[in-house]
Amino acid sequence: MAYTNNAPLAPVGEDERLFTGFTHASLWFSLGVGLLVMQVGAYLVPAMGTRDALIAILIGSIVGSGLLASTAKLGCDTGLSSAGLMHRVYGSSFARLPVLLNILQLVGWTTFELVVMRDGSTAIGERALDLKINTVWPTLLWGSILVLLMTGSMLTLVRKFVSRIGLPLVIGSLLWLSWHFFGVVSAQGMAAFMARPGNGTMSLLSAIDLVMAMPVSWLPLVADFARHGRSGRSTLAGTWTGYALANAWCYALGFLVASVSEPGADLVTAMLFAQGGLLALGLILLDELDNAYGDVYSGAVSANSLKPAWSIRRWGLSLALLCTTLALILPMHSLEPFLLMLSSVFVPLYGVILGRGSSITASPNTALTPKVNIVAAALWLLGIGVFHAAAAWAPQYGSALPTLLLTFLLARLTRGQAQ
Repeated sequence: MAYTNNAPLAPVGEDERLFTGFTHASLWFSLGVGLLVMQVGAYLVPAMGTRDALIAILIGSIVGSGLLASTAKLGCDTGLSSAGLMHRVYGSSFARLPVLLNILQLVGWTTFELVVMRDGSTAIGERALDLKINTVWPTLLWGSILVLLMTGSMLTLVRKFVSRIGLPLVIGSLLWLSWHFFGVVSAQGMAAFMARPGNGTMSLLSAIDLVMAMPVSWLPLVADFARHGRSGRSTLAGTWTGYALANAWCYALGFLVASVSEPGADLVTAMLFAQGGLLALGLILLDELDNAYGDVYSGAVSANSLKPAWSIRRWGLSLALLCTTLALILPMHSLEPFLLMLSSVFVPLYGVILGRGSSITASPNTALTPKVNIVAAALWLLGIGVFHAAAAWAPQYGSALPTLLLTFLLARLTRGQAQ
């Protein structure tokens, strides 16, 4: 049996390669913007001083987005989805494990996104409009919109809505909020803000690791979109530029808001009561939808690779309904550490994939043989151990970057070995 019998595992056709460099930049800028990113940026306060925090944000965004863009280029060059890359590197039998884990984490993160949108909507209703809102209704509202989006074409949504409508709106919102809080800092004293020290509870390398967490979390998804790129070069440039700008901007904005707010103040509340904050926050909440959509679409592609009898659209609708239900019944904020732990398995997974990138065969007629690439699988498992060992015993050096470097180098050195 060949990969042509399973569409997600075969290279995408030339007629579906419609994304330009601008399309990739628009998509990944939009996906890089989110309240969750800003909230993580606020974690740098008061752990780090302003100068060190800005250095960490800049380096982490450039390096993390570069890894994301490198994976995107690999997906474009081969035309393979994320599941397809896993199958080619780890073997068609063993690859089912990371594919299943990817679907699990995508369901979790989509559910968490719905909870973030629900909480933001509730905050707007209660604090700005003085309305008492049962959390069930905003959850159902955002879930229903997500289900509706899954009935359409991903290619059309990205090219016609995200690039032409969503991008200008979200940039405008970020500019407005940045202008407001920059004005607050200027009023308090820019020199004092730039010289503000941290309490030393987070090292520079640990902070870089934290900033890299967001672009790295998208590694299991990027190929599902990048495979539709027209060229590897434009895919690399667009993905890198778009995501690096969004990641750095949102981390810096979260850090800025937390720096000028009262200790322990809620980030959403602080943004909500900024001048024009209601409209800006509403637009950013609307932009959160594409994050949830991206997760569900990628999950549907991966699920379709396991059960081709169900179409990507059918899988997407099913996963969107499942995530909406989970958002109604699960305490997602308490499950966030589990989701972060689950995401850690994809750092070494893609370190190996990138290390083996030049040896990946993209021919649609490659035989789909039930096998395990023992060397690649062993490197992945080793990388998971290294990631958690580094987090436990040497957190000051970070976990993501050392694990990625180790697995990449070992995979590259062993790429010529027998399967």
